[in-house]
Amino acid sequence: MTTVESPVMPSMTPPLGLEPQPTSPPKVGRLVDQFEKGLDAPICLTWELTYACNLSCVHCLSSSGKRDPRELSTEQCKAIIDELQRMQVFYVNIGGGEPTVRPDFWELVDYATDHQVGVKFSTNGLRITPDVADRLAASDYVDVQISLDGATAEVNDAVRGPGSFDMAVRALENLSNAGFADAKISVVMTRENVSQLDEFKALADKYGATLRITRLRPSGRGADVWDDLHPLPEQQRELYDWLVAHGDNVLTGDSFFHLAAFSESGGSGLPGLNLCGAGRVVCLIDPIGDVYACPFAIHENFLAGNITTTEGGFQEIWQRSDLFTELREPQNAGACTKCQHFDACRGGCMAAKFFTGLPLAGPDPECVQGFGEELLAGDRSKPTANKDHSRGVPLTLMTRPPSRDCDENPLAGFAPTAASGCSSTNCC
Repeated sequence: MTTVESPVMPSMTPPLGLEPQPTSPPKVGRLVDQFEKGLDAPICLTWELTYACNLSCVHCLSSSGKRDPRELSTEQCKAIIDELQRMQVFYVNIGGGEPTVRPDFWELVDYATDHQVGVKFSTNGLRITPDVADRLAASDYVDVQISLDGATAEVNDAVRGPGSFDMAVRALENLSNAGFADAKISVVMTRENVSQLDEFKALADKYGATLRITRLRPSGRGADVWDDLHPLPEQQRELYDWLVAHGDNVLTGDSFFHLAAFSESGGSGLPGLNLCGAGRVVCLIDPIGDVYACPFAIHENFLAGNITTTEGGFQEIWQRSDLFTELREPQNAGACTKCQHFDACRGGCMAAKFFTGLPLAGPDPECVQGFGEELLAGDRSKPTANKDHSRGVPLTLMTRPPSRDCDENPLAGFAPTAASGCSSTNCC
């Protein structure tokens, strides 16, 4: 499993007792042990620039739809980029919402790359026109992820909304025609698309792209559909076997380390690092400057501070906040530590446990050894999301994206093929 998807990492502060001696090289030890202590700067910083979005995906982690009126200004965003440059953050993963609907999106992308901060941004493809694709192809410091949750329109549009498959494929075609090298197709795995893994890979190959698959988390609107959409136990095995066979050329982030318990050898059987990086190597900045330990845990329990109100800004939050300091200490994994697969799966995903109402010192809800199923069947209290930017769209499959009224759709009057912004300056 690939936790680190960039070849360059920021400097690392060694744990006490492991400082290099004057006459001998440092003893490095296992990479996972060093990462657990935290880094001077995050390897991958996720930054959601806006909650505004033209779609209403049923599993949206941030419950996006409407813009937050407290959204950081252009100058505030540039100040954050300056700080990331000083911290030597290699790149930021920009998302939303649909980040390209911000009028200053390209200005911020250019500012970041001009200040040695690479940009990877996730988009549904809305504004990847031929002209934009040409512009992206001319940059060496921008990577693009196109979100697609079905290898066919029938499967994808049931989750992301009618027309979203064609929009994403059109963006891939534009990037390919422009000569953009190695776009990413980003897929959230559900029980409806596990059987399409080969088709996803073929689609990526067709457009010279790389397939990136991630786990469905029960957070945001995903909490309401997780029971119906998360892969079944037998599909978890199918996914594991497919990754063992094809994982060397597929990106996964740290999404599937819970699958490592399928390994009969005691190892993961999968490439890369298996570790929950929350507050250790990853975190999230939201559109108003709140910093969360994990991109999948936008909840007050995982809020470390706000950049605009914390003296010392992001660096102070990352390096010294109480929450991140606590997360870098040895964690109580409860009974999971007695499992022979603990070193491989590390007790699973913190966010998945929290949002399904399971104890953090317990098994992952999708524990492949079955230890989570009994807990899911028992009494549990699921937390309520403390941020919801939805537009009142029913959380059912075959969601229809709103098409009028700026209060309902931040892109009312916006033609998907146009290069300009929406018709109202108050909604994007």
